[in-house]
Amino acid sequence: MKLIVGLGNPGHTYYGTRHNVGFAVIDALAARHHVSVTHRVVSPADGRPAAVYGEYQQQGEAVRVMMPLAMMNESGDALRGFEIAPETVLVVCDDVNLPLGQLRLRAQGSAGGHHGLQSCLDVLGTERVIRLRIGVGATTLPRNLEEFVLSRFEPSERPTMTRAVAQAEEACETWVREGFEVAMNQFNAAENISSCRRHDATKRSSS
Repeated sequence: MKLIVGLGNPGHTYYGTRHNVGFAVIDALAARHHVSVTHRVVSPADGRPAAVYGEYQQQGEAVRVMMPLAMMNESGDALRGFEIAPETVLVVCDDVNLPLGQLRLRAQGSAGGHHGLQSCLDVLGTERVIRLRIGVGATTLPRNLEEFVLSRFEPSERPTMTRAVAQAEEACETWVREGFEVAMNQFNAAENISSCRRHDATKRSSS
């Protein structure tokens, strides 16, 4: 089984915020495969719902798409209570340090200050967990970073983020079908090319 975990904060209050782009990717995958993300994972500690998930078959393999029900900083609670190999997990989350809409797929490393990702790494007991980061950053980050990540996208930002979520969905699909290396080379390279084009355009306009 492959497990794709999209990170975010549960509840209508946080719907569509920068911190919840991981949930948006799960919604997109669920819509594509016509599954309802309604099955519940119960916390072994206290019996409370820890996550909701849906499951589908792709090329003969089960794929589970999951959204934690705990607040972001406790996202790892969704992974407690059942055995799963870390190499079969893909965590999708926001990244304020990446340009808006840019994707970055990595096979291991620290959480880079993302508390939801850190919670998942702590529960899995390793930093060798594949993660797909989606840039939600501004040109200059505000002093109140918590307020920023809980804000919604500006109208001018929404087309970029719509494309980014669609790309992230495709990156997840590619990971399931063809593995990490293919997905990383395809989607990280695509973003690097886009960044170079934007940089070249900026240079031409300023010359």
